[in-house]
Amino acid sequence: MSHIDAATVRSLIAANPDVLVVDVRTPAEFESAHIDGAINLPLDQVDAHLRRIVADAGGRMLLICQSGNRAERARSALSGAGLDDVAVLDGGMNAWIASGAPVNRGRARWPLERQVRLISGSIVLASVVASLWIPATVLIAAFIGAGLAFAAVTDTCAMGMLLARLPYNRTDGADVEAAIARLRRI
Repeated sequence: MSHIDAATVRSLIAANPDVLVVDVRTPAEFESAHIDGAINLPLDQVDAHLRRIVADAGGRMLLICQSGNRAERARSALSGAGLDDVAVLDGGMNAWIASGAPVNRGRARWPLERQVRLISGSIVLASVVASLWIPATVLIAAFIGAGLAFAAVTDTCAMGMLLARLPYNRTDGADVEAAIARLRRI
């Protein structure tokens, strides 16, 4: 089973506390709210350390992100590299929180998807208003629209990947070595 709903995840964690809960969101998103005992290993670090993760991981792994998209990308990469017992929390932290499941909360920060909506919407609005005086600036809005359509079709987001690298989204950063060490089962 590659996708599991929040109620099933709660039962799974309660029945088997050794389930590896890996949160692939940015460190700032993880700091805002995460499942107790989750390991923060941002998606870009999953890609960068794929071989080590597959070699070190023991037991069932449950991947979490904000809505499920990044976790699914991580699952595909891990499964493709030979790690079979990997599942994704369907709907991500949004579904977890909506189900009333317990959450460890820290400093509130905007999720990456919300940041993308703010930036893209602001750029489109500004370029349309500017086009009243400089008609060619409407092309900026067209470019952003094309980028959003491409992001939807390919299930990737260049703007989101860029925003994830900003200091605001990094906090002190994820300790990749500690995260990978926690994946090991003796």
